Amino acid sequence: MVTSTHEASHRIFQDRPELLAPVFDLLGVPMSAKASVSVLSADVTEIQPLERRVDTVLRVEPSDGDAFLLAVETQGRRDNRKATSWSYYVAYLQEKFCLPVLLLVTCTDRSTAGWASGPFTCEVRGWTTHSTHPLVLSPDNVPMITDRRTAARNLAMATFSAITHSKNPKATAILEALFGALRETDPLTAVYFSGLLEIGLGDTPARQTWRKLMGFTNFFPGRGTLLEETFLEGEARGEAKAILRFLEARGISVPEEARDRIASCTDLDLLNHWLDRTPHVESVDDLFAEDPEATVDHGGA
Repeated sequence: MVTSTHEASHRIFQDRPELLAPVFDLLGVPMSAKASVSVLSADVTEIQPLERRVDTVLRVEPSDGDAFLLAVETQGRRDNRKATSWSYYVAYLQEKFCLPVLLLVTCTDRSTAGWASGPFTCEVRGWTTHSTHPLVLSPDNVPMITDRRTAARNLAMATFSAITHSKNPKATAILEALFGALRETDPLTAVYFSGLLEIGLGDTPARQTWRKLMGFTNFFPGRGTLLEETFLEGEARGEAKAILRFLEARGISVPEEARDRIASCTDLDLLNHWLDRTPHVESVDDLFAEDPEATVDHGGA
């Protein structure tokens, strides 16, 4: 099941490739600070009616070495089917792009991380045909960034730290450090990381803490975040004002009950429907005519 935490935990590698250098350092894999990174198609489906999709696939071209592919998977729990699907991903990508492949798995709990580290082997009577050895990021090797200045130096790493440690009772310290860092950065960067983090924290107490700290607009519509709710409420108020002003400009009487009904509506689809009808109606009753609710009494019409 794809969750908001799942999406944010691999999406950040697509959007913020500067995260790769500190991550490889944590994993003990040599990596130059400068590298060209491009996002590739994550579809590894063949012609058969079976869809397979890697969470994120990146082509990495280090300044000091040959290019390789990085397949990023986010794993929230143990899933024994991954023992074969991960091996398939690696073999397919190597075949398709003719490049070596590293598999990176991100986890938010230690037990899943212990299992995800593998190795996953295909063996027959003591003979190993192939073996898959994922690199794993988890609370065991991702640092808790609780210093504001450290967070400000690498916002991507600080955000990833908060997501990885979202289930830790001490996660508040990471969130406060990141909050302080985002207050000092430019608004667009703050908007992005704030929205990504709220999604990545999933259904945890840490998310509620973050909702209390932040109040920017969100880049991820449809996720039900506090950021998006604030934005949509503003949109609804604007639509309602436009409807009322248009009706008044056309000389159409708007009783208090109708005014309250329009002003209190938060359904953008319904508000847009009313706005489309506003130039053509002869009365407020006509505006609401197709609605299941009762029409408004004009008190003398």
